[in-house]
Amino acid sequence: MKPRRLVLASGSPRRRELLARLGLLFVVAPPDVDESPHPGEDAASYVRRLALAKTEAVTDVDAAVIAADTAVVLDGEILGKPTDEAHGRQMIGRLAGRAHEVVTGVAVRVVAGDVSVAGTESTIVHLDEVNTERAGWYAASGEGADKAGGYALQGAAALFADRVEGSVTNVVGLPLPLLDRLCAQLDVDLLSFRGPR
Repeated sequence: MKPRRLVLASGSPRRRELLARLGLLFVVAPPDVDESPHPGEDAASYVRRLALAKTEAVTDVDAAVIAADTAVVLDGEILGKPTDEAHGRQMIGRLAGRAHEVVTGVAVRVVAGDVSVAGTESTIVHLDEVNTERAGWYAASGEGADKAGGYALQGAAALFADRVEGSVTNVVGLPLPLLDRLCAQLDVDLLSFRGPR
């Protein structure tokens, strides 16, 4: 049985925007999932595990559920979301003038039949040097307050992004080509959820 509804198991406005750009009709159902990394867990395993856990939280039997989780990794350390403005300023300072990795885990689940697939995407982002004043300005803007690594590439932080190697939609939080491939593995046509034009 083909799923009749598409559910985004995420509260991320960026992920909603990316799906909306495709003209998709979907329901948003943010799950309550513990996002703490397990001891010794690498970034790819971490984001894949969380994406799968988010899809499991949805029980609508007529749905195809998609979920994602993104981590920013610097020197092997997973950087979460900043706890406050000072922490956000510190994060930007640590990332400035260096390359870091953005890893996103994506999962797709067809609830009827309880079948799931998941994968990860990795992108390297190079940030320019950012002086203390600019790091403070950016942190004070609040734009990066709820984002892994404390910045949003699709926003004002684009001012600092020198180079991106890989998927830009991955850095935003939902690598669309990977999502499409995962849907196809479950015989789900992502574009079949488009609304009327």
